[in-house]
Amino acid sequence: RCGIHNMFPLHLAALNAHSDCCRKLLSSGFEIDTPDSFGRTCLHAAAAGGNVECIKLLQSSGADFNKKDKCGRTPLHYAAANCHFHCIETLVTTGANTNETDDWGRTPLHYAAASDMDRKKNILGNSHENAEELERACEMKEKEAALCLEFLLQNDANPSIQDKEGYNTVHYAAAYGHRQCLELLLEKTNNMFEESDSTATKSPLHLAAYNGHHQALEVLLQSLVGLDIKDEKGRTALDLAAFKGHAECVEALISQGASVTVKDNVTKRTPLHASVINGHTPCLRLLLEVADNPDVTDAKGQTPLMLAVAYGHIDAVSLLLEKEASVDAADLLGCTALHRGIMTGHEECVQMLLEKEVSILCKDARGRTPLHFAAARGHATWLSELLQIALSEEDCSLKDNQGYTPLHWASYNGHENCIEVLLEQKFFRTFYGNSFSPLHCAVINDHENCASLLIGAIDASIVNCKDDKGRTPLHAAAFADHVECLQLLLSHSAQVNAADDAGKTPLMMAAQNGHIGAVDFLVNIAKADLTLKDKELNTSLHLASSKGHEKCALLILDRIQEQSLINAKNNALQTPLHIAARNGLKMVVEELLAKGACVLAVDENVSRSNGPRPSSATDVQKEE
Repeated sequence: RCGIHNMFPLHLAALNAHSDCCRKLLSSGFEIDTPDSFGRTCLHAAAAGGNVECIKLLQSSGADFNKKDKCGRTPLHYAAANCHFHCIETLVTTGANTNETDDWGRTPLHYAAASDMDRKKNILGNSHENAEELERACEMKEKEAALCLEFLLQNDANPSIQDKEGYNTVHYAAAYGHRQCLELLLEKTNNMFEESDSTATKSPLHLAAYNGHHQALEVLLQSLVGLDIKDEKGRTALDLAAFKGHAECVEALISQGASVTVKDNVTKRTPLHASVINGHTPCLRLLLEVADNPDVTDAKGQTPLMLAVAYGHIDAVSLLLEKEASVDAADLLGCTALHRGIMTGHEECVQMLLEKEVSILCKDARGRTPLHFAAARGHATWLSELLQIALSEEDCSLKDNQGYTPLHWASYNGHENCIEVLLEQKFFRTFYGNSFSPLHCAVINDHENCASLLIGAIDASIVNCKDDKGRTPLHAAAFADHVECLQLLLSHSAQVNAADDAGKTPLMMAAQNGHIGAVDFLVNIAKADLTLKDKELNTSLHLASSKGHEKCALLILDRIQEQSLINAKNNALQTPLHIAARNGLKMVVEELLAKGACVLAVDENVSRSNGPRPSSATDVQKEE
């Protein structure tokens, strides 16, 4: 009968150090090298469990100490991984190969260097009552790892062997914070610490710094010359320590002269940037003590202050402002820290910037001020405060590069509270800027309440204002199929048949875009004029049919009886029947024919006529 992972009773007895049980099971004739689901024999189990008596018993019974599991690991790998010194000693003494590699290229020495002290921490937890026990357990584990490592080194284990990722024993000891192991390696193999031939993407220094092992880091710093070596992304050990918030590692690296201004290869960020991203203020403070410039920029032109504000790290923002970081510095897109604070909604960060008299009319690359951002994001309180400051400025230009004002942005995004704040100022109760007005912006996104606010606060006449293409808000609502907005505009006397510069009415706009709801409303409720034509002499029926919108075409056709409309021709001499037939609109064709559409109508291309093509004179002669 098997247990978990198909482990046999002998596996379990060996794992749990029950030597008497092992003897009884062996006497029953059990095949000693029988593997479990992972290819582990009972000798693997004994090595993992750390019982020397079981190991000796199994070996004396013929267990193969070179047998590998499915990952290529021998019992010696298991003993080393668990820091079982006496098991390692027994296996090596009886001939186990200290340089045998598993499927990842790792030797028992790698596993000894990587024995996990943090596992004890996870078991004991971080409570105060366990602190002393935790410390003792870690110290004991550290000594055991060093003892195992030393024994393996004394028995010809090669610390320079690299696994398949290029990591050697030093990398593993650094990554897992084994200070004593590193000291041993430093004593015996000093030249390994520079690892000039390593193919690993990260150095031992990077691994120790990233994982916060400051004691291991200090050992490495005693022998390494280059503190600013970079990983595959161009990050230094200081960058990684700052990013992870390991203040003791940051302090150790700085004290040895690591550069605080070196930039990575990808984002071109410095350790200063790395520390603020996650709000590690203690690390930032250490870095600022030696940094010459708190406004160093990354590849996007962003300063540490911009990132601190964007991520809402209040303490970091406060510290940077204390160190006189520039509040008005702009990135490559022209955005300042204030733009970012308003965009991300971090109230305390924004307030700190305002207290530093930051420029509130600074414009980004698209000409947008922080007021535009506040209006677009719905921050009415900030908008009110910023507006009071802005209107007191002599040069108060509140149009972005496309002529859009904060009122445009608030209307477009449906922020009624911001619209109310803006309309309190007489300045905004007259539309100016881009002729695609705030009312256009509101209705195209179906913000009916915003549209109602604008009409009520300004004047009902704005329902017929036109943009630079002659389109009214009614065109915009029809274009987007927002029936409620159409109703609102028409209730305030919007001109249902207003034509834009291309001669298109709102109905034509809706028909061309296949908006059934808008077409139905404009045709049946608003009674839009179906006889109107655009500059190409297309009626709304032509346009609906030309885009294949059969339901819209049928709605319009249902209201048409006049033969002049049924057979109306556009500039290309095409009737609705031409267009419907060409686009395969069967129901429209049938309805047109039922209403008397002319099948012999000829457009400007004879081949596209509705009827049969007339025979040429030569064809007649051939028939004769």
